Amino acid sequence: QVQLVESGGGLVQPGGSLRLSCAASRSIFTSYVMGWYRQAPGKQRELVARLSPGGGTNYADSVKGRFTMSRDNAKNTAYLQMNSLKPEDTAVYYCNANRVCSGRDYWGQGTQVTVSA
Repeated sequence: QVQLVESGGGLVQPGGSLRLSCAASRSIFTSYVMGWYRQAPGKQRELVARLSPGGGTNYADSVKGRFTMSRDNAKNTAYLQMNSLKPEDTAVYYCNANRVCSGRDYWGQGTQVTVSA
């Protein structure tokens, strides 16, 4: 099993920055695709960023150039650096780990990001 714990959310003003962390209970990055998703009230959960074991990344068009996903293998932690935040970025952000060979998904509990003046 894999447990994921997000942290780093909070209230920021438009144009500000936050760095979200996703701590995994064990080493998984060599065999799992990591992802960040977000869900705003009344809206569908959407993919924000994805990081493959080989280092390839994908970003939603709405966050390209502003968000950067990374990982620290030694710390079993994935990150989402969010810059130039906009009110429309307000959502609960979830960390996801997807096992490459099976497609099995693991999810964190979510962390709230609120962008407001």
